[in-house]
Amino acid sequence: MSEDRGNSLINSFDFSAIEEMDPSLSDGHHVAYDREVPFELRIQESGSGPQEVGTLEAIKVKVLVLGENTNPQHVKIEFTSENDLFFHYIHSLDEAAFHQLQETQKLMIEFSELPTILIRMLNSCIKEPHNFLAVFIMHRDGRARLDFIQNMEYKFIELLSLDFMASTEEMVRQQITYRYNAVKSKLAIMQARLQDVNALIKVKNPSLLLQLQKQSRKPAQG
Repeated sequence: MSEDRGNSLINSFDFSAIEEMDPSLSDGHHVAYDREVPFELRIQESGSGPQEVGTLEAIKVKVLVLGENTNPQHVKIEFTSENDLFFHYIHSLDEAAFHQLQETQKLMIEFSELPTILIRMLNSCIKEPHNFLAVFIMHRDGRARLDFIQNMEYKFIELLSLDFMASTEEMVRQQITYRYNAVKSKLAIMQARLQDVNALIKVKNPSLLLQLQKQSRKPAQG
């Protein structure tokens, strides 16, 4: 095995083929954004009842676009959680639905700008969590609402609100199956690469391999 091949093995973790199996992409959307974002999660028992005290949690957010990011035909937003595999919510809208939202909330943006604005607000919640808040309010019947809120020191301003729905059992099952298989496949790829790296080190520097194996067997320090 050549040294160049060894370097390429270390640096070529390409999981794109696995990620293309994501059921979220089955209708032609592509992923425009995929990051964990700090959310304040709240549960509201009824439309007029008090909300429970919120908990802060990192929620995996996907913004999916059909068409170009700057000229979308349709936009989906999906929420999942590493803490709860059955947590899955979706917001979905086309240009006609956006115009209703635009009129209701007096938005000063166009549908073509929505993916960029969403990504900017989500990143602001990551980079400036004291100034930009994402509050996700869930109802027992599966309805939910995401509020983007800006802290202006003297008052809070609601920038945008989006309605979500909990996904169907079948959709959740598909997502869990995909996530399980994706992790399993990625692990198999990385284990195969590790074996290749071990073989390369064994040829180039056997003593180093013995040292690495000895270190990996040491118990973790308490």
